[in-house]
Amino acid sequence: MRAITASKILIAGNWVKDTAILIKKGVIQSICQLKEVPKDYPLEKITDGYIAPGFFDIQVNGGGGCLLNDEPTLEGIKTVATAHQNFGTTSWLPTLITADVKTMHCMAEAVETAISENLYGVRGVHFEGPFLNPDRKGVHDPKLMSANEQDFLNILQDRDLGQILVTLAPEKTSSEFRTSLIARGVTIAAGHTNASYDLTKSAIEEGLSGFTHLFNAMPPLLSRDPGVIGAALDSLETFSGLIADGHHVHPATLKVALNSLTPKRAILVTDAMPPVGSTVTEFTLGDLRVSVKEGRCVTAEGTLAGSAISMQDAVVYCLEKLEVTLADAIQMASTTPAQFMGIHKNIGTIAKGYDAEFVFVTETGQVTGTYRH
Repeated sequence: MRAITASKILIAGNWVKDTAILIKKGVIQSICQLKEVPKDYPLEKITDGYIAPGFFDIQVNGGGGCLLNDEPTLEGIKTVATAHQNFGTTSWLPTLITADVKTMHCMAEAVETAISENLYGVRGVHFEGPFLNPDRKGVHDPKLMSANEQDFLNILQDRDLGQILVTLAPEKTSSEFRTSLIARGVTIAAGHTNASYDLTKSAIEEGLSGFTHLFNAMPPLLSRDPGVIGAALDSLETFSGLIADGHHVHPATLKVALNSLTPKRAILVTDAMPPVGSTVTEFTLGDLRVSVKEGRCVTAEGTLAGSAISMQDAVVYCLEKLEVTLADAIQMASTTPAQFMGIHKNIGTIAKGYDAEFVFVTETGQVTGTYRH
């Protein structure tokens, strides 16, 4: 048992003072006034930051010099988790970029082991592909996009993979496949797609509930052709991931999106690659060589290949460039992704009965530490 406090704690979207969090066996027992902390709860005072819910990153390809496509193993997951925890991420989805069946099997096995042993903050897995549109491939390998839908379903069969997120192109998948995924409890998001507005809305009616890195790898919003972006902004029950790094999306565009989505539907994601938490300046993705230049991960042709940012970077960018409050930025990094993935009764909020996962953060968004049971 222990109690923890700081000058401010983010509770229900508000910063409160003179308050303590009581923790037992990794679960929040209660929130109380400082003067009411029981004597049998040793009190720890955080002096170099406020306390907020730990960040939950639903799109993490790599970190610490490791790319999960190259190391879809428990050791790879550990390396990436360690790199990101230093920047406030206490829960995350290991993410596999379009890969072959064998690699997807390996990733599933590693994730299942991590979850069964409650290791490294792993809450599930994100398969970004292979059911994408080659015309919007980005750095994904189009040769691997002709995967068999049943083979993929077999990977999920009889496995406990926690919260599963699948990014797919609605126009490249069957309605039966999408509804089968949803029936299994899988969360599906549209990404790397040319889907029309009408098709996207139909997929939403089936249960599609998210959009992967909105604006990137999809057609633009036009006056008479709103497309997938129009559907994302227009559908009030869906969520959209945003890469806030100053490279993937112009800040003015991000502001417009946030005005529409609000922090309740906007999710900060990193789409992080090996450079995060490491000194790596170059890495390979399949046959592509990717360089880190001026904070960007780019191929020789200049195509963006994921990002070099952490969740701390995304939060700071929101404060400095988008005029977002610290509370709203943390909501997009913690509470909203938990709601999207259906585990908002466990993480993303500081309240009785929730997992004790915290980030210690300054008023400027800098992470000074984390706590995870």
